[in-house]
Amino acid sequence: MSAPSREDVLAVLKTIDAPGGGDIVSAGLVRALSVDGGEARFVMEIAPNQATVMTPVRDAAETALSAMPGMVKATVLLTAHSDKAPPDLKPARATAAPTGPQSVPGVARIMAIASGKGGVGKSTLSANLAVALAAEGRRVGLLDADVYGPSQPRMLGVSGRPQSPDGKTILPLRNHGVTMMSMGLMTNEDQAVVWRGPMLMGALQQMMTQVQWGTLDVLIVDLPPGTGDVQMTLGQKYAVDGAVIVSTPQDVALIDARKGIDMFKQMGVPVVGMVENMSTHICSNCGHEEHIFGHGGVAKEAEKLGIPLLAEIPLHLSIRVAADGGAPVVASKPESPQAEAYRVLARKLVEMGHA
Repeated sequence: MSAPSREDVLAVLKTIDAPGGGDIVSAGLVRALSVDGGEARFVMEIAPNQATVMTPVRDAAETALSAMPGMVKATVLLTAHSDKAPPDLKPARATAAPTGPQSVPGVARIMAIASGKGGVGKSTLSANLAVALAAEGRRVGLLDADVYGPSQPRMLGVSGRPQSPDGKTILPLRNHGVTMMSMGLMTNEDQAVVWRGPMLMGALQQMMTQVQWGTLDVLIVDLPPGTGDVQMTLGQKYAVDGAVIVSTPQDVALIDARKGIDMFKQMGVPVVGMVENMSTHICSNCGHEEHIFGHGGVAKEAEKLGIPLLAEIPLHLSIRVAADGGAPVVASKPESPQAEAYRVLARKLVEMGHA
């Protein structure tokens, strides 16, 4: 007998009446629903004076869920929130909120991988760089912060929903020596994330501080393209040690890359250097080298801005095939010239003290 799905559980909960009319789902009383392996758990947030009224509703929901075929355990928690804050009995110094960017416990360095423009291969670079750093003996975490277009689960061959043993801490997944967390693991692959800025910022903060990263030498943050809420939240709230800007050589990509560099400059985040992606293409049949997107544009831009050019990554079919197959080229073809390009980048960042 198969375990009930999330949709099955919601269908049952819609049969439970809410005190004010309608059902508890449409009334917005069902929060933090988790359905996995025959176990269902959710929280009902209520006002402090509703405990007597809502306890029978909670019991009815637990009874209905427990009666479902394949259901092993059903847990419904009541939690009450008060708008009145408790009196502050501690000295102001002890209770003052932290000011300025904060570090993440256990994480030695935070490195952002950014681009002003989408489609320049930033996520592919992040995945291969993470695996390359792990191959160099570094303890590496990878946070896929591209909430609208999370791609790291596919690229690293990771699937399944992260577990939470206490309802607060999230256990990340791991593959190819990299500890990874992504919003793509929390949603269905075809499900769009339709969120405004505050929800994006909240999701980033949860993935930064509520994920059990363990002890890491470096946490790589794969940022979405542009200069929006996610980038601003990361730079303002967390102590980012450096940012790597990824661009293709063409002018339209470099225009947006300059904006990304200026954004980090305004936030006081040092730019470690630039990477020219899709730098050159060598025909697999005749060996002819062709610069499809131009060549040297990123090197000239880096020189003009006085920042290092860290690497020139080729455009090659094996990089794309490996990423789509769930094993970055550094892991699937470690002896290839394409993998070596990422390994050289990883060694350079280690030597520079950024990873």
